Amino acid sequence: MSFQNPVFIPGPTNMPEVIRKACDMPTIDHRSPSFAQMFRPAAAGVREVLGMSPTAGEVLILPATGTGGWEAAITNTLSPGDRVLAARHGMFSQRWIDLCRRHGLDVQVIEAPWGEGCPVQAMGEALAADREHRIRAVLATHNETATGVLSDIAGLRRAMDGAAHPALLMVDGVSSIGSVPFEMVSWGVDIAVAGSQKGFMLPAGLAILGLSPRAVKAMEGANLRRAYFDLRDMLNSYSGGGYPFTPPVGLINGLAVSIEMLKAEGLENVYARHHRIAEGVRRAIAAWGLRPCAARPALYSNTVTAVVAPEGFNGTDVVTLAASKYGVAFGVGLGEVAGKVFRIGHLGSLTDVMMLSGLATAEMCMADLGWPVAPGSGVAAAQEYYRSTALEEQRVAA
Repeated sequence: MSFQNPVFIPGPTNMPEVIRKACDMPTIDHRSPSFAQMFRPAAAGVREVLGMSPTAGEVLILPATGTGGWEAAITNTLSPGDRVLAARHGMFSQRWIDLCRRHGLDVQVIEAPWGEGCPVQAMGEALAADREHRIRAVLATHNETATGVLSDIAGLRRAMDGAAHPALLMVDGVSSIGSVPFEMVSWGVDIAVAGSQKGFMLPAGLAILGLSPRAVKAMEGANLRRAYFDLRDMLNSYSGGGYPFTPPVGLINGLAVSIEMLKAEGLENVYARHHRIAEGVRRAIAAWGLRPCAARPALYSNTVTAVVAPEGFNGTDVVTLAASKYGVAFGVGLGEVAGKVFRIGHLGSLTDVMMLSGLATAEMCMADLGWPVAPGSGVAAAQEYYRSTALEEQRVAA
């Protein structure tokens, strides 16, 4: 693998040099005012990215990844034997289900095909049938990275409200937050989980959580075991601008710089850039005569696209050849779509010029492997789209 080439995986994402340098800093006393001066702006910026109220609820930044963030979410708000409702429609929704079961929770699972989004109607029906309100939490994966599917979280909240159900809504936004719109307050999300290595363009190592006032209240009666991830300890220390243990100072300094970059570009412009780059990828895929794994356009993710391999071909071969011959990273298919797809990540620090290099590499690999794809076809389709929308993007940025 060449360090000179950008990566086209759905995370960790390409790291801007200014963020890399921000993480590479001298040791400071993490109990000093200097640490608080970098931590507080970072936490305040996360509120804005999550679409939280400036004052209500809490932001927590943990030394972990998104999986650690999910563990913190459930262990701080639920108790052994509590029932949670979750849909399984991809590898990452499956992993959250497994995590809950390992913690002794009673998981009610609604199955959906891989390539579909969260089955909002079925979830609403399950909640309406739960007249005793035994379901304490609803788990949803906003962006299913394995299949390139973006689910309707606002619609899920409407279904919960339609059933008049009091369950907490917990959302995995690891591969969406910071790259596509996320509205914690208006969508009625109680816990949102993100990670540093995706839209925030940092190395892996931070789990970023937003908690609504309802979620904070739920912590009072929860008694699943936790120690390192006890958010009560975190909140008590936050009041003084610190941590109950040693924090990853360099990553938090990098997060503060990441927030500055996102705000300087403007969140609406960040979202528009992701849509534009993703649409160029989708046009390339269509020109190849292939299709995304996502079942229909309304589900298309603007952060990752899983490309379905033609009959008789293996998507993993594209990823293996790209790495060994061209020094470029794409994502393999996972779980039920292993071998059936290869994944193109298009999130974080990425431009259309960078994306064109990835599409050209994918074309070379497919041609080398004998796939029925005309070399240059996808690149040309993406070029035409990027050329026709470049001035529009510049006007948005201005």
